[in-house]
Amino acid sequence: MIVVLGSECSLRDKARVVRHIERNGGRLLLSEIGDETHIGLIGPEAQALVDDLASMPGVTEIREVALPYPQVSREHHPESSEVRVGDVRIGGEEVVVMAGPCSVEGASQLSLTGGGVASAGARMLRGGAFKPRSSPYSFQGLGEEGLVLLASVRAETGLPVVTEVVAPEDVELVGSYADMLQIGARNMQNFRLLSEVGAQARPVLLKRGISSTVEELLLAAEYVVSAGNPNVVLCERGIRTFETSTRNTFDVSAVPVLKQRSHLPVIVDPSHAAGERSLVPHLARSGVAAGADGVIVEVHNDPDSALSDGKQSLTLDGFASMMDELRAIAAAVGRHVAPARRE
Repeated sequence: MIVVLGSECSLRDKARVVRHIERNGGRLLLSEIGDETHIGLIGPEAQALVDDLASMPGVTEIREVALPYPQVSREHHPESSEVRVGDVRIGGEEVVVMAGPCSVEGASQLSLTGGGVASAGARMLRGGAFKPRSSPYSFQGLGEEGLVLLASVRAETGLPVVTEVVAPEDVELVGSYADMLQIGARNMQNFRLLSEVGAQARPVLLKRGISSTVEELLLAAEYVVSAGNPNVVLCERGIRTFETSTRNTFDVSAVPVLKQRSHLPVIVDPSHAAGERSLVPHLARSGVAAGADGVIVEVHNDPDSALSDGKQSLTLDGFASMMDELRAIAAAVGRHVAPARRE
């Protein structure tokens, strides 16, 4: 529910309302909306506090929130949120591009790829150190060695690092190297993992599950936010349908739907949606045109030799060409993509 404090509510009365909620075990989230203060009240104690709160000075209204994800919904937080990762802001006028290999394979591969995407205008470096794979015999990643390499290339390029964490017990380790923690599609409803990343300070990139609805994605985000971490970015990466011409079906309609229902930033992953290198730029352009706040894409210095997802990984030249295309699309919708770096 939302407790509304009017413009005439004094600081003393506001503090009294907050203290009363906290004394009675309630959890709250404060927002200033216009000349009103909105207190989002969550948890099983909320209903029991209604009568007391309604009679307190300064309280003008108590609204029931129908949505099951109150903290990530626009109903509670009408203004769009920005998530800061290092010096990068996701959710503002810039369309942020994150790029790098599916898997960290070695120092040379990551340095060449990281340097190439940075030169073309990428703002963040992506790369998998821990890889959840469908087959137990596929390359599973380098683990902590991969994290060390990501941190090294961050020092070379200045790009903040986003990488996947696959188990609750690895959150502290991955967070000690990465600037942003990714929850992959297969773990979107791993509720212990969601709560664990919600209890730490790093921003979270949350990918939509392979067969998950928009509401299920928002409920997963609510797990993270309700555990204390408001810095969540949502990612549409394609869902499984009956169509087999692409790896997944890119649900471009999810971008405006998510932005209507939630204040959280939304990015797209055209690589996993397409599964085919030649299709990736087309889907990336459509995501930006639909209002996405960013794009995360797989790039490899030698994709035909990649240990994972080489078929859908762009070459460095292909990535640079796509960036030029995205700049034109972003400009057409009143936004911008970072320019290429001058040598």
